[in-house]
Amino acid sequence: MKSVRSAFIVAALLLVSCASSGSHRSETSWWNPLDWSWSTLWPGNWFGSALTVTEQGVGAVNGSTPLQANAINEALNGDYRLRQGMRSEQGGVVNFWQALKDDEVSLTLSGKESVSRIEVSDVEIASADGTHIGDAFSKRYQKAFGHCQPVANEASVLCQAPNSQHISYLYQGQWAGPLGLIPPDDILQSWRVSKIIWQR
Repeated sequence: MKSVRSAFIVAALLLVSCASSGSHRSETSWWNPLDWSWSTLWPGNWFGSALTVTEQGVGAVNGSTPLQANAINEALNGDYRLRQGMRSEQGGVVNFWQALKDDEVSLTLSGKESVSRIEVSDVEIASADGTHIGDAFSKRYQKAFGHCQPVANEASVLCQAPNSQHISYLYQGQWAGPLGLIPPDDILQSWRVSKIIWQR
């Protein structure tokens, strides 16, 4: 009985030795369930990482990105469906591209030959200071003076992001006063970000 047990131990040792001394080709040809890249199973890696609005642009899209489908798609890693459009603005025609996810517009990119403006409407995309769509005015500002300007014919104010030259936030909310004027600061406190805007 002892000899049988010894034989099993010797056989096991021989198998381990052969496996460890085998060629690299034979090692890689065997399926090993523990040889996966386990990071691919982490739910956060199932989808592309969320974009961030910085002084340079949105993700890899910046002022040097050509306003063309291929260039925009590459900068966005192919994560969005692109749709082209045109609109009239200040007596001229502006070309733009929209980046859609699940049929919802996430980004609107406009300019001439290259991207000069990006409007973010996706709640999952934040600015570098952590601002998201839906954040209250009071999270970033105590008063509008020195930060904000009214938007013509809208119940909106456009506010420059603190310590930024290229990022601004469009706030909207309820107010019974005239359109195109900045409401009192106490009214603004509950207004919320409806767009994050990057401007070259």
